[in-house]
Amino acid sequence: MLAYLLRRLFAAAVMLVVIILVVFSIFFLVPKWAGVDIATSFVGKQADPAAVEAVRVKLGLGDPIFVQVWHFFKGIFVGRTYAAGGDVTHCAAPCFGYSFRSEQGVWPVLTDRFPVTLGLALGAAVLWLVFGVAAGVLSALKRGSLWDRGAMVIALGGVSLPIYFTGLLSLAIFSYGLGWIDGKYVPLDQSVSGYIGGMILPWVTLAFLYAAMYARITRATMLEILGEDYIRTARAKGLTEQVVIGKHAMRSTMTPILTMLGMDLGALIGGAILTETTFSLPGLGQAVLTAIKNQDLPIILGVTLITSLAVLIANLVVDVLYAVIDPRVRLT
Repeated sequence: MLAYLLRRLFAAAVMLVVIILVVFSIFFLVPKWAGVDIATSFVGKQADPAAVEAVRVKLGLGDPIFVQVWHFFKGIFVGRTYAAGGDVTHCAAPCFGYSFRSEQGVWPVLTDRFPVTLGLALGAAVLWLVFGVAAGVLSALKRGSLWDRGAMVIALGGVSLPIYFTGLLSLAIFSYGLGWIDGKYVPLDQSVSGYIGGMILPWVTLAFLYAAMYARITRATMLEILGEDYIRTARAKGLTEQVVIGKHAMRSTMTPILTMLGMDLGALIGGAILTETTFSLPGLGQAVLTAIKNQDLPIILGVTLITSLAVLIANLVVDVLYAVIDPRVRLT
């Protein structure tokens, strides 16, 4: 198990380096190849040429590309100093860049917004995993029943309806109409009940979409597994139905579910723009949306990197869980 984990950690570290190189190239090389002056995009097209040149010097945009990449890598681990004449700005490690529009480092923005998005993703993931898998298993066991058909119709509706529609509808009914839920975000360190009250609608809205997909996948996988020879053998040996389903069938069913969960949870951390915008949550989605409007390149770059890292970590966790569920994976 330890050797398997070390191999996965090494592969994740290599992938992280590749991701940083690719993201850096997209944000700093591609615009340059397209003839776009990055320094001008930082200070605005109407800025004084001297101001544009000062930003170019301060960002090191005139340095050779390998020097820029080195400074970027170095900044992540030990910090970085931006200097142009007497204008000096220090960005402490981990430095993902410095926003010259908001006059602050990217990392403080990420650490301030990330807990909101992480809480949204984890809370919704628990709901969609529990209810989605449970609904899929029950539908498979009661194939053709009224429950099966009703659950699949609801699942089809959940997959079809966009988040902004279900989000606004839930706000209109439960917050504005019935007044059961305030719907305003409250930080967890201020009030646990206020936090749950402000996050319950985003959780349920997001979970409804994903639970529908998980229910359909779980049902299809479970039906396929229930027809396998080893399931019939387990029943022939006299094992109870609870043991056959819980120990044997569910073990194989969870493999594709874990694959989906790793990808969905990692991508959700950086792709919660619609949900956060609908419910006015101050997370990464709101931050990147504002950065796109303001053409704040360092913020967009930082959110892209933290999103890529989240996907990488989620897949690493899935690889470890694979090895726990199926020991044969450790040999690969």
